[in-house]
Amino acid sequence: MSPADPPSASGAVLGIDPGLASTGYAVLESGPARRLDVLDLGTIRTSPRTPHAERLAALHRAISELAERHAIQSAAIESWFVHPVSTSAMGMAEARGAILAGVATATIAVTEYSPTTIKAAVTGHGRADKRQVRLMVERLSGARPATDHAADALAAAICHIGSSPLAGVIRDAR
Repeated sequence: MSPADPPSASGAVLGIDPGLASTGYAVLESGPARRLDVLDLGTIRTSPRTPHAERLAALHRAISELAERHAIQSAAIESWFVHPVSTSAMGMAEARGAILAGVATATIAVTEYSPTTIKAAVTGHGRADKRQVRLMVERLSGARPATDHAADALAAAICHIGSSPLAGVIRDAR
């Protein structure tokens, strides 16, 4: 998605918290009276004992399957904050690439949000800790994420749904 195309959250939204070992995902729809309906929520795990290329393929496959199963209309992914060059940073970059390729293969528009933007959208404060984010996504959605990664993915999807009405106003004003 280019900056000229603001996000749209009509239909099912896929929220993603990317990682090589653990990728959180959440599928949400905005229901009547702005209620959030959680359609799917979980964590995709890959083992460090599995060959690296197979781990990336598993992430790509899992995201593609989610997109197909739920007729995803748009996606929100946590953007990557700057890491020093390291093995874990390289793994994260490759995992994000596999995940983004899975989303793109399904022709889903994806919007990236910074961690501070996501935190501010769900808690009102961009420097909220994991506990605060989890508490607010539970209150807003009624879901109980099993992992912090799933909670962060749910937060990304909630951020996207909340950002979409304003984006529509901006798009229509052009």
